[in-house]
Order: sequence, then structure tokens, then C-alpha cells
Amino acid sequence: MCGIVGAIAYRPVSAILLEGLRRLEYRGYDSAGLAVLDTSGPINRVRTLGKVAKLADAVGAQPMPGTLGIAHTRWATHGEPSTENAHPHVSGERCALVHNGIIENHETLRRTQIADGHVFTSQTDTEVAVHAIHDELAAGFSLTDAVRRTTQRLDGAYALGVIDSHDPHCLVAARQGSPLVIGVGFQEHFIASDVFALLPVTNRFIFLEEGDIAELRRDGRTIWDAQGNVVERPVRESAVAVDAAERGTYRHFMQKEIFEQPRAIADTLEGRLGADHVLPEAFGNDAEALLSSTRAVTIVACGTSYHAGLVARYWIESLAGIPCNVEVASEYRYRKRVVPEDALFVTISQSGETADTLAALRIARDSGYAKTLAICNVPESSLVRESDLVLLTRAGPEIGVASTKAFTTQLAALLLLTLNLAHFRGMSAADEAAAVALLRALPGKIEQVLSLDERIAELAQRFVEKPNTLFLGRGEQYPIAMEGALKLKEISYIHAEAYPAGELKHGPLALIDEDMPVVAVAPNNGLLEKLKSNLEEVRARGGELFVFAHEQVPLQDEKGVTVVRLPQSDELIDPLVFTIPMQLLAYHVAVLKGTDVDQPRNLAKSVTVE
Repeated sequence: MCGIVGAIAYRPVSAILLEGLRRLEYRGYDSAGLAVLDTSGPINRVRTLGKVAKLADAVGAQPMPGTLGIAHTRWATHGEPSTENAHPHVSGERCALVHNGIIENHETLRRTQIADGHVFTSQTDTEVAVHAIHDELAAGFSLTDAVRRTTQRLDGAYALGVIDSHDPHCLVAARQGSPLVIGVGFQEHFIASDVFALLPVTNRFIFLEEGDIAELRRDGRTIWDAQGNVVERPVRESAVAVDAAERGTYRHFMQKEIFEQPRAIADTLEGRLGADHVLPEAFGNDAEALLSSTRAVTIVACGTSYHAGLVARYWIESLAGIPCNVEVASEYRYRKRVVPEDALFVTISQSGETADTLAALRIARDSGYAKTLAICNVPESSLVRESDLVLLTRAGPEIGVASTKAFTTQLAALLLLTLNLAHFRGMSAADEAAAVALLRALPGKIEQVLSLDERIAELAQRFVEKPNTLFLGRGEQYPIAMEGALKLKEISYIHAEAYPAGELKHGPLALIDEDMPVVAVAPNNGLLEKLKSNLEEVRARGGELFVFAHEQVPLQDEKGVTVVRLPQSDELIDPLVFTIPMQLLAYHVAVLKGTDVDQPRNLAKSVTVE
């Protein structure tokens, strides 16, 4: 969940490390640090609590000209946010290490190391790894062998970058359960937890596999797999532009990413729609055979991606007539499971490195699922590499921690999947052609909804002083209400919950009063009359209603009721259309409250640990 950057070059690396950390700030962190080694001296280390800018100021006051270094942004797991707990960690002034992940047996290792005379200066699980490597170095092993021997004793997840003052021409990296890439330059190598960190210096990357250890030198590299065999991993060129993660003229990345959604959705659909049907080839070479035999679907995801899966369940069961089960990945991996016959196992993740989702995929393969599909935004991610079928969302870099365009492109991808499954289950040609036409028109429809930005910004003022908000939806709009509540709580820190509107009388009505705004999603569909009855229950108890409704819905502004009109659209694409005002509302409330919109407290963009 943190950020790693490392470099070995013929030029000073401090500026490269700092720029890499800046480009990883979107992942969420509470402290930062770097360690640099030159051939003429010891390891120089600087750590600060707070933003990378503060670390840059400290480095500016203490020039660090070394050509080998590692850097890190930390998101606290073991131990409070503090300078002492910040990475890199050192042992014996000889070796330094940065680490992403969680070492689960750290307490056992710590007790042994204390008995052996090591003095701990932090509360982190990471420090046991650097002490273990130091012991192996002291015993005469090379840095690479010291790392290999240490990793054999570590339980849990890790991505490691390690340097040794006795070998100033070597950077060692290791990966197990946490992502790590190698950047390939001209007579220089880099490591990072995310390609974005390295785009200013290279667009050529090697993606380490589970259990890999890499020894990097200026002029060469050697990679060993989990069995200790020397292996060649392919060098891939990234198509991501250097400036793709820049904010441009927008005030926040989240705002930029909300307004990028028409283009992002168009990119998701591009090349995947025939004249009147979805192209099965979009999912991979064997997609037609695998999808045509599917008789059940299991979807596993976390957070926002889980909400996308919940919407897909309505689509898949209603259009394809296939049973669909949707589960939170962290729950799925820790319960007994029954594998349906001829089932497709679908994972959804923006990053493709979400620890719980990856674990669920691996469990599913071992449990007997014959076919797996990843819906993901990162082509080089672990989830993509380990799945049989892949549908990339093509959302582009999403920097804001609160997901926006990643969510709507996941929904668009899930609609493509639904229509493909429905095609193989006998969907009429006319219905399929009509659905494809709706998908083609979807980016333009999103553009129309974005024109409500100023109207929603005005409404946001009425939420700022409220401690709680309730979101209501019915049918496939219930997950959209859940997503709206999640967005508001994530970035404005207002407590928000979502309920199926029909559940009001089963408990939530007790919360309704003048201090509880109620946001309702009201498309013009078969559930509208039921929803209107639920809204009357709120009004009768003095609640203030904010209703996002289609133009044709017979609701009017009146005392206690504010109606925001959305352009009429089809029920099939309504979940995407009604998502946009939920995002805009959360964004404008957070701006008015003065919170850190792009990097909300306590949260990280990519959750690569349990």
C-alpha cells in the first residue's frame, strides 16, 4: 500500500527517487524517506513525517550525491506514523531496506533477534527483515544470497529493495505478494511499486513474478525465480504517457477523472463492439469457447469494484439468465466454498494488485474453477497475468484515491461481459443490437450529466454541516446508492450509509430527522412507484430529500424535497448515468469542507496488503 522507488546509475539518483515518490503520492502515505549510497562513503538516510515535499526540503538542506539509492512512502500498518517508523530501515549502518507488504511472523523473528543482541529502533514489522539480511551479510554471504536466505524465513507479503554499503554497485529486489517492477534504462536500472514512478526515466519495464529475486547493476541484471533458477523475464514497453498522471487545469485529480469519464468509457468500448453485437474476441483467444459454456458466474472484488459487481449481478441474471454470486474478496478467501458447475470466476480490480482479490483468484483456481476472467485497468498487473481471460478497462491512470472513472469503466466492461453471456444464452438479435446502440451512445449521455456540475455544487452547501447522510436506491440502483455513500464518506468524512429503499421501515427510519439528508436515486423504471412510497415515508418524518431523477419522473421541488433532473436514459445504462451525480456531490462537499480530496486520511489507492 506504500510506494517504493530505487535506482542504480552513473548519475546522482536523489532527484530521480524524489520524483518517483511524488508520482506515487496518490497511493496514500503518512511518511517518506530515502537512503543513498556513494562509493566513497556510508549510507546517507533522510526520513520525514508528512508529505514528500517535506522530504525534498530536507534533502535539499543535506545534499546526497550518491548513484545508488532506495526511497519509500509509508502508510502505517505496524506502528504509528512517525519518523522512527518511516522507511528506509537500516541495520548496523551497513544495509538499508524498503518494504511493502506485511511480514506476518515478525513477532517471532523480533524475539529471536533481540535475544541475539539486535536493538530495534522502530515498531514496524519491516525492521526484522533488515536485521536478518545484516546477519547473513555478517556471515559472509553476498547481498543477493543474504536477501534470498532471509526471504525463505519470511511469512506474509513483501516487495523489497535492499542496498549494502560494502557493495555500492548492486541493488537487490524481491517480490512475494506485493507488486514490484524493474525499470530498464541505458546503463542504469530502477525499481518501483508502480510504473508511474519511473515514466520520467524509462518506458521499458520488467514485471517480477511471485518469488522472484533480482540483482541489478548498472550494466546488467540477473533474475532468479522462486525455485532459484535463473530466468529471463520479458521487457515490456509501457504505452502510458509521461504526463498522463498530471492534473492539468483541474483543481484536483478526482475532478479531472470525473470529467474524463466520457473519453474513458469510449476507450473501454472501442474495438469491442460489432455493428450489432459484442465481439467475444475482446476477452481473449479462447473466450468464445469459455463464455459459451458458462452456466454460473462468481464475482469477487473489494470496495468500489465490489459495488460494480453488485450491479453486474442484476444485469447477468436478468439478461443472460445465469445465476450470479457476488462476494467481498476478504470474506470469500476465508470461508468454505462450493464451486458451481461450469462457472466463470470474475475478479474486478482497478490496480490488479489488490491482495484479497489476488488471493481469491488463486484459491478459486485451486478450488476447481476452470475459467477465470479479470476486469482490470493495469495490463501488466498480477491479476491480469494470472487469469485465463482479461478485459482491460482502459481507464488510464487514476490518481485520486476515491475511484471514479475506474468504477464506470468497470461497469461498461461488465455490460460487455453480460451481453456476451446473454448472446450465448439466446438473447434476440434485436435486443442485442439495441443494447449495443445504447453502449455507443453512453459517452454522450455521460457528457450531458456532467453539465449538472454547477447545480450539484450549489446543493453541496446543504450537506457541509450535516454529520450524517442516508442514500437510497432500489434494484440495480441500490449498489449505486452504496457507491454514493462510499464516495461521500471517503473524501468528506461525513458518515454516510446506503439502504435499499424498501428496507426503510425495517430500521433506518429511526434515524430520520431534519439533520439527516436523504439522497435518493430515482430512474423512471418499474420500481419508481415503490420508491415514491419510500420517499413519502421520509417526508412524513421530517427528513430532507434530495432526489436525482429522470426528466419524466413526476416529482417536484417543494418543502423538504429537492429534485435534480437527469436526462432520460435506458434502464440498461442507468447505473452509469446515475453514478455521475453521486461523484460530483461527494467531490463538491469535500471541497467545501476543505479535506484532502485526492489523498483522504487513512486511505491508500492500491490495497496490496490484507
